[in-house]
Amino acid sequence: MQGPTEITFKDVTKTPELEDLINGKIAKLEKICPQMISCRVMVECPQKHPDTGNPHRVRIDVTVPPSQEIVAKQSASEGDMHTPLETVINNTFKAAEKQLKKLSEKEKGQVKIHPEQQVMGIVTKIFADEDYGFIRTVDTGDDVYFHKNSVLHDDYDRLNVGTGVRFVVHMGEKGPQASSVEIEYQPKPGNIA
Repeated sequence: MQGPTEITFKDVTKTPELEDLINGKIAKLEKICPQMISCRVMVECPQKHPDTGNPHRVRIDVTVPPSQEIVAKQSASEGDMHTPLETVINNTFKAAEKQLKKLSEKEKGQVKIHPEQQVMGIVTKIFADEDYGFIRTVDTGDDVYFHKNSVLHDDYDRLNVGTGVRFVVHMGEKGPQASSVEIEYQPKPGNIA
């Protein structure tokens, strides 16, 4: 890996066994995608006394060239409240592996994005604190989900409701989602529809 590995524990006891498990899983990701730039893993327990769902949350952010980022996460609301933390970590890394394999296959196939494959749209909702939003396509009027990591040139913070973007639509696990989101125009203040 070209850059650093960051493992953060928040309200979870950091043990050598957990660190070894996570480092082993990161090494497996590196075998799938040797050109990884960085990998950040966050393990936390946001709910001290949950009524439902697993108390643990695991998030994995992997950056690969040319500044593409994949995110795999399991929220505290998902799964059984008695699922061991190690299982939550394993499941989250499996999701990251699946995304990296798909990305690697795409790169090997030399799939190029042509302007005619891109869609124009307007940002209709943005949830800055949660790093995602929705874009309404100009041609069909459908709302398409996008994540901060799918915005090119680190321009996520420049997006506002009404910003015009060009993007590519892919089918995600929960429906259509945008990738390669690029700002085409910014509305002038006071001209937001």
